[in-house]
Amino acid sequence: MPPIRRRSALLAGLAALALPGGAGAQGEWPTRAIRLVVPFTPAGTTDIVARLAAERLGPLLGQAVVVENRAGAGGNVGGEFVARAEPDGHTLLFTTIGTGAINFAVYAERMPYKPQDLAAVGLLTRVPNVLMTAPGLPARSVPELVALSKTRAGGLNYGTAGIGSSPHVCGELFKLMTGAELTHIPYRGSAPMLTELMAGRVDVGMDNIPSSLAFIRDGRLRAIATTGATRSPVLPDVPTMQEAGLAGFEATAWWGVLAPAATPRAVIAKLGQAVDTVAREAGFRARLAEFGAEPAGLTPAGGSTPEAFEAFLSSEREKWAEVVRRSGARVE
Repeated sequence: MPPIRRRSALLAGLAALALPGGAGAQGEWPTRAIRLVVPFTPAGTTDIVARLAAERLGPLLGQAVVVENRAGAGGNVGGEFVARAEPDGHTLLFTTIGTGAINFAVYAERMPYKPQDLAAVGLLTRVPNVLMTAPGLPARSVPELVALSKTRAGGLNYGTAGIGSSPHVCGELFKLMTGAELTHIPYRGSAPMLTELMAGRVDVGMDNIPSSLAFIRDGRLRAIATTGATRSPVLPDVPTMQEAGLAGFEATAWWGVLAPAATPRAVIAKLGQAVDTVAREAGFRARLAEFGAEPAGLTPAGGSTPEAFEAFLSSEREKWAEVVRRSGARVE
């Protein structure tokens, strides 16, 4: 090769390496620990699932995956942080149904980021919610709870992990379908809500099964109904909402991974493969099954891909936007 051509080829190669999305940058990724931002407080279901996933993602990616809790505004604080982060694949969002779908309807014009600010990586798992009462509340079924709410002055209050969370919109859907007199009390995560519920300072709670299960099993909380299509294997004696008379009531919370929108597609693809591997891993599924979680189920093998997760996100946003519109559960 003539000297001029060799020099041009060398310069072109160096330029490619210098670009954020260049082949060299993508090939070397990740170059340091990956930050997995959890948009809620520690000890809740989101935090539990994130840490189980992080333990498995690290070895697959060749770098430590460090969980960082950034709670606030129904998950929007953490969501915005990742949406504005450097799109180099080293800062990711452990998204919930709230930060990935519901909040865009609940917060509407006040949302600090848009769906197009984040790129779909993969879905990890889903889990139904559970409707519970404080130990001393005289209601042991959905009909009894609805009747009690209508006879008490001012109705009853119900607590959730926060505005825009899956339990929140499930509670609003419950109100729409039953006419129950319930006032929403949002908390900054499941842990503080459950503490208040067990103390009897909140009448009713709606929460993801994993973070509530131990308290239900030891009798500190009373489970009334679950929100899945079938009974939860970990709560086999608790009827579903449909069995309790609410035909068509089905909802699950879910967790996955999102990245800043401008993250190179080669990095998204590698991340997506890692998330899919974790989602299909027998040990991961077995561990989550102990808490009532279900497989991601976006592919025939039960896993996920970035493309399948993007389609899933779109359908979930549409579904819950309609519930929010009908219930008026918006933050003005």
